[in-house]
Amino acid sequence: MNATIIAVGRLREKPYRAMADEYLKRLSRYGKYRETELQDLPEPPGGSEALAEQVKQREGEAILKAIRPGDHVIALTIPGESWDSPGLARHLESLAVGGAGEIVFVIGGSLGLSDAVIARADEELSMSAMTFPHQLARVMLLEQLYRCARITAGERYHK
Repeated sequence: MNATIIAVGRLREKPYRAMADEYLKRLSRYGKYRETELQDLPEPPGGSEALAEQVKQREGEAILKAIRPGDHVIALTIPGESWDSPGLARHLESLAVGGAGEIVFVIGGSLGLSDAVIARADEELSMSAMTFPHQLARVMLLEQLYRCARITAGERYHK
């Protein structure tokens, strides 16, 4: 399988970057996995909802520019579909075998994803009902993709 993670924000902290790099290295045995990091915009001062929406829209425009027409887009959202690891592995395998184009996972910034990005998504995936920092969510997603690749390859994985 080949997949891209489009993420708002860079992994600046060394522990997150090291973990992400380790999973990308492990995943290279199973396909082409890559990251596209987009600039995260500062949160507006004062907590203005209108300004926050403008930031989400601008980040959303950058995300949409990074998505190609044939991509199968999976947006990470809290209300998205929840899968266990074997179920997610079967789902991703069926997408890959079914000719779904490049699978693209989208992780928003601290304010979340714009409505336009969610509308473009082919599906939504929930990592949990809890909220995580986007840096941690990216590492968690890479770990799950690695686990899914091992399951699909018939290799042992830790439960």
